[in-house]
Amino acid sequence: MGGSVSLAGLVDIHLADEQDVPLPAGRLRRLAVLVLEREGLPDHAQVGIFFVDDGRMADLNRRYLGREGPTDVLSLPIENLRPGGGWPDTGGAPLNLGDVFAAPAYVRRRASAGGTDPEYELGLTVAHGLLHLLGYDHERSGQARRMENRQREALSEAGLAGARE
Repeated sequence: MGGSVSLAGLVDIHLADEQDVPLPAGRLRRLAVLVLEREGLPDHAQVGIFFVDDGRMADLNRRYLGREGPTDVLSLPIENLRPGGGWPDTGGAPLNLGDVFAAPAYVRRRASAGGTDPEYELGLTVAHGLLHLLGYDHERSGQARRMENRQREALSEAGLAGARE
């Protein structure tokens, strides 16, 4: 999987698969489009989604968060955005939202240990990472509920609802 997909000419989503776990590429592309479409992004927005192995994820986790070992997802925003807070004026230049890094092998192990569907969990990871780029957070309960609702809505629309139950 690789390349870019545009959302009605508005958002350029670059997907890069740098690991060995098979991915449901079509569903992940649709999900990314749904998450970003629902947020009403301005013209010419860009985002990168990278699927990496555990070693690369551990390196990124150490470098950016100072934590040891791999994790499921890291979001590295370019802008400090707030949900519903308006988008920055870029003077016609593309708005680069940043990058999401996901570790499919880590996500699959977590899904297996928790008895959940790995495809659902990977979709949840991608949606979660994208929402972080858009300024969503889960540090406070009100914010967490809002972020969880947005994730659930996008997963449902992408045909992944109920896979966790």
